[in-house]
Amino acid sequence: MPLSETFTPDRLIEFILNHYILALALVVVTYLLIQELFDSALKKFGFVSPLLAVTKMNNGNTVVIDVREHDEFNKGHIESAVNLPLSKIKEQISSFDAYKNNQVLIVCQDGTRSATTGKIITKAGHKDVFVITGGMQSWQEDYKLPIKVNRKSKTGA
Repeated sequence: MPLSETFTPDRLIEFILNHYILALALVVVTYLLIQELFDSALKKFGFVSPLLAVTKMNNGNTVVIDVREHDEFNKGHIESAVNLPLSKIKEQISSFDAYKNNQVLIVCQDGTRSATTGKIITKAGHKDVFVITGGMQSWQEDYKLPIKVNRKSKTGA
């Protein structure tokens, strides 16, 4: 049987109707792949491992922003990190203006809040923004890098 007889529009429609779940899955996966392609092409911030983050911190002119909540931050954070919780970032975005000329490293617990913050900060005009992959979880558990623990829990914003 020639190939042209095998793949006719009628047979394709018949296949889609008989296997609608597979057809729907194909459409969804295709959409998600295209969306991911556009997101990565338009993303204006990068990702760095904890080790590369340490290298960037050692080169100077780098600020580390920890977007975890205050209680999480007080349990352990990167030395000299600035705590600015994601829940308050839109209210305090103007405080980032002081770091426009710095390299900005963003960290959270596992890397999810950091990516959201990266989008917000780059929209605010920052150019040199990096998210630490794996967050503090990777910093502490995978790479065994040092942290600073606040003995007294501080209150306030």
